[in-house]
Parts: sequence; structure tokens; C-alpha cells
Amino acid sequence: MITNLLVANRGEIARRVFRTCRELGIATTAVHSDPDAGAPHVREADAAVRLPGAAPADTYLRGELIVRAALRAGADAVHPGYGFLSESAEFARAVLDAGLLWVGPPPAAIAAMGSKTAAKRLMAEAGVPVLGALAEPTEADLPVLVKAAAGGGGRGMRVVERLADLPAELAAARAEAAKAFGSDEVFCERYLPSGRHVEVQLLADAHGAVWAVGDRDCSLQRRHQKVIEEAPAPGLPPQVRAALHAAAADAARAIGYVGAGTAEFLLTGDGRFYFLEMNTRLQVEHPVTEAVTGLDLVALQLAVAEGEELPAGGPPPSTGHAIEARLYAEDPAKDWQPATGTLHRLELTSEHHEFGGTGLRLDSGARLDSGLRIDSELRLDSGVEAGSEISPHYDAMLAKVIVRAPTRAAAARKLADALARARIHGPSTNRELLVRALRHPAFLAGRLHTGFLAEHAAELLAPEAGGAGRAALAAALADAAERGTALPSGWRNLPSQPQSKRYRASDGGELEVRYRRTRGGLEAVDHPDVELVEAGAGFVLLREGEVQRRYEVARYGDQVYVDSPTGSTALTVLPRFPDPTAQSDPGALLAPMPGTVLRTTAAVGDTVAAGQPLLVLEAMKMEHRVTAPADGTLVELRVTPGQQVRLGALLAVVKSPEEA
Repeated sequence: MITNLLVANRGEIARRVFRTCRELGIATTAVHSDPDAGAPHVREADAAVRLPGAAPADTYLRGELIVRAALRAGADAVHPGYGFLSESAEFARAVLDAGLLWVGPPPAAIAAMGSKTAAKRLMAEAGVPVLGALAEPTEADLPVLVKAAAGGGGRGMRVVERLADLPAELAAARAEAAKAFGSDEVFCERYLPSGRHVEVQLLADAHGAVWAVGDRDCSLQRRHQKVIEEAPAPGLPPQVRAALHAAAADAARAIGYVGAGTAEFLLTGDGRFYFLEMNTRLQVEHPVTEAVTGLDLVALQLAVAEGEELPAGGPPPSTGHAIEARLYAEDPAKDWQPATGTLHRLELTSEHHEFGGTGLRLDSGARLDSGLRIDSELRLDSGVEAGSEISPHYDAMLAKVIVRAPTRAAAARKLADALARARIHGPSTNRELLVRALRHPAFLAGRLHTGFLAEHAAELLAPEAGGAGRAALAAALADAAERGTALPSGWRNLPSQPQSKRYRASDGGELEVRYRRTRGGLEAVDHPDVELVEAGAGFVLLREGEVQRRYEVARYGDQVYVDSPTGSTALTVLPRFPDPTAQSDPGALLAPMPGTVLRTTAAVGDTVAAGQPLLVLEAMKMEHRVTAPADGTLVELRVTPGQQVRLGALLAVVKSPEEA
């Protein structure tokens, strides 16, 4: 029997496992890097052990340190979570060799699925349909997908549309795979951009029972990483669904699988499917399966690890529909550039229930029976909270928001509304993209495929017409109302003269709001049709014509966040008079984020074209290309591979032909 469980992970998955442990009466132990010393998962554990350092390679990927931490803290079992060492057969063996219980599949099963190429061969022998690897891709095979054999999560993956680009992309994929997974083995397979990513949740015990616990669709992806997932997968004919479940169960039996895992498939438009890989761990998107089945998959993992048999009769049927959206700290409009900084506020509001960033939260109708069944309408799984620092060392995901409803349409509507009303103050996020995707006609019609976000990018990423302008007006009037009749020190303006506030929107555009104080109150100079109805602590009520809207305004230093029922806008307060000396060289390339320089792809003196990659940065587990802003000559390159850079650091300078 497990008495003390160490979770060899961080963030929301550590908190998720800890919550089930509390329900079952199991003590918990956390591990943490130095940046995570004050993280919520550390505070919520009964004990915590420091892993010195910051980078994953020095901390959460050091299996020997984690095993030592478990022994020192008195833990008798280890749960790997997902990511990091969760699919390392070597780590699983080290845990077992230390006399600890491993909450996961046998090391041999992990090893069998550890290489995608070997796994495909094994599955083909077991009669599971596979998409074969291409030894020597030809023009007829294009486009092809380069994939890392030993990993997942989008790392080491490249879509190649021209054979001439294949050697460079193979080299880049090998380098990324070696750094992320310790193996530079890669392979190519046909890329089917219109295919769907469908997966089957598996659960097996040590007594021969194998459950196919429903299916999920995870087709909405960016950079080959999932963004929106749902259960059950919509629109599957009964015979296709049954065949998928049977193939997944066959895959588990073929390797003697025990524990929770997921078989992933690529589904084509004609109903054919191909095995992609098996993830020998709990998936990020497991909450949607829990929502429609009522099962607590973590509790079942622990029960199986303790040797219990799965209940006779198989898993419960799925009821209703659940959708999960991953909230990332990133800017989709800037090529998914990750964002860092302080998270000032994270609140999810649904009707009269508020959910802060405190891990798994359930609404007032939630219930947990014997640690095995969960019934919830709205759920927030998060590893951060107000005041958390979002660092470049780890994944950019802030939270997962999950909704269950009787129908798919109802779930999509409820989730989109919950996200739109959320109060998220801090780094840029993909919240607006999620809301638009959930409301998109093609999504609601079930026309899903892995290229969905790229296909509809123009609509999903378009700036909201007038949104920033109204937000700036609300922010300026709220600020003026808070200051009352007093004028800033040093001003000689009469109260009746127009005053102004300047802001920068998230897209870089500058906004100026002019207003004046009259005997009747504040008046927007450039918006005579807008009336300030009321202003209070952190809010203004504006009336435009016959329509009245409430805006909530929060300020943290020079950052202002304006929230309304239709969305949220982030603004930066600018000085009243711009600094003419603050203009930067238009050819200067500044670091868009803190990170590590992985490689440079050009040299000083090279003639470069606009958009040509000059170097590659790594931040938040992803690679990001820094490209030339215009045609010209690379005259300065200030960084070298392996160098750490700060946000805004000068990386390189490109001069136009006239300047060079």
C-alpha cells in the first residue's frame, strides 16, 4: 500500500496528482528546481526536496537526484506525471531498483514504445495499421514529416514540402531531438495535413484486463502541439470507433502493458486510421476523459500500481461531451512567441462561481466517490497563481480549462464564454485564439484536422476592430475618475482644457485618449457619443447611444488590463511626451524573449534576405527562429551558440544595401 508518493514533476500535473492523494489519504512529496522554490505544487505537498539548478537538464531530468529525494523524504512510490522522465525506461528501472513502487507501466513496455520506429514495427506485427517510415523520401512522397524517434510534444518535428530543404531540416531535427530526448534518431513519414489526430485512453491492470476508456480528438494543434482536445471524438461512425478501440487494446496487449497510457492514431477522411505512437503515461488532456466517464484516472493509476484488479464489466460509458483548452503564455500573432513575466491575476468565472489558479477546481455540483469518480461542469487545472513568475525554463502552458455539457455545442459555448470572461493579467496568452476557434463555424460543424489553426489563421488572429480603442478610452476615464479633480504635479492646464493619456496596444500600435473635466463630469473629447455613466474602484460604465457596457480596469505599474464581457485588452501606459532618443536602429534585432542561442545560420558579412533565419533561440521547450527584418548585409552578430540572452538583448544588426 502506498503511504507517501513523490511526484517527479512540477506545475499543474503535480498538483493534480496531489489532489487525488489527499482524497485517498496518501502523503505527498514534491521536488523543485530553484525557480520553482515558491511554486504552488511545492507549497501544497507535505514535503519538498530541492533539485539544485534551473534548467530541466540539471533538475527534473536528473533521475538519480529524484530517486535520492524519494528515499530521503521517506516516499515509497514515485509518480512521473507527464513530460520530463515519464517515458524513460531507465528511470522506471532506477525507481524499482531502489525498492520504490513505480506508478507506471513496466520498464520493458516503456522501452518497447520508446522508439517510434521500433514501435511501428511492433504494432505492424501485431496487426495494428501503421503509417510506414520513409527510408528515402521522393517527390511523390511530399510533403513529409520529420519526427524524433524518441520523443514527442512537437519537439524534433518538421514539415518538409521541398526535397531540397530535407537535409537541413533533418539536421535541425536531429539537434533538437538530441537536446530534448538524448537521442538524435529521426525518421520521415508521409504528412497528411487534412488528417485528424484521434487517440484512445487505455488502462490495464497486472491481471490481464485492458480497458479502452473512450477516445479523444486532439486535432487542433500549433507547432505539432495540442491546443484544444475533446471527448468523445466527434463524428466517428460506430464501426470506426470500435475498430480504433480494438486496435488500441491490441497495442497494449502486444507489449504487456500495465497502467494508464494512450494510443494515438491519424484518421483520414475516408475513415482509415494509422497508429502514430503510444504515450506510456497519463496525457495532458486526460481531464476530458474523466469528465465524460466520471473516472479519476490518477486514482486508478495508483490502484493498479498497488496490484488491484480493474472492476469487472469494463469502463463506464461516456456521457455528454467535454472540451479542454490549453491556455498558453504566448502570442499567436507573433508566430506563437512565448511570453514571460509576472502573472498578476488568473481567475475563471462561470455564473457565480470563481475559480482561482489553485489546481483542480470543481463547481458546486462536484462530487468525488471513493477517489474514483469525478462529476464536474467546469474545471481549471493550473500550476500557477496570482504572483507566479512565468519563466523561460519550462513549458508555456499556464492552465487547462475544461468544460463538460450534455452536448458538444453546449460545451463549446460554455468554454468559449468562460475563457472570454476570465481575468488573465500578465504575459500575453492565446486566450482570444481559443475563444475564436471554439466559436468558429468549421469547429462547431466538426470539420477538424491538424491544419485547422493554419487554415483559419486569418480569421483567428485578426485584430478586433475598435477593441483596443474602447479599452484605452475606458482605461483613461477610469484613471481620471480615480484621480478626481487633481491635476498632475507641474501642470498649468485649466481643468476645462483637454487632457490626454497615451497607451501602446499589444500589437505595437499607439493610442491617445483625450478627455476634459466639465461641470457634468468627465467627457471624452474625441468620442462625443460616449457618456461616462459611472466610475468606481477599478471599473467604468460607458454608454454609447442606447447601449451601456461595464469595463473593469486593473493597473500594475505601467501595465493596464481592461476586461469586459466580450473580451480583454492589455495596454502599456506611455509617457505623455514620447522620448525622441528612444528610437532603436531599424536593423537591430533584439531578443524577443529570454532564452538560449541554439545555433546561428548566417555569418557577419553575409548578404541576407528579409525573413531569412539568422539564428535560433530556445525558450519554453520550443525553438524560435530570429529572422532578418529586411534585405541587406549582416554587419554584427553579437551572440554565439549556448549563450543565454535576456529579453531585449541585441542579437544582430542588418544594414540595408544603402547603409552597408
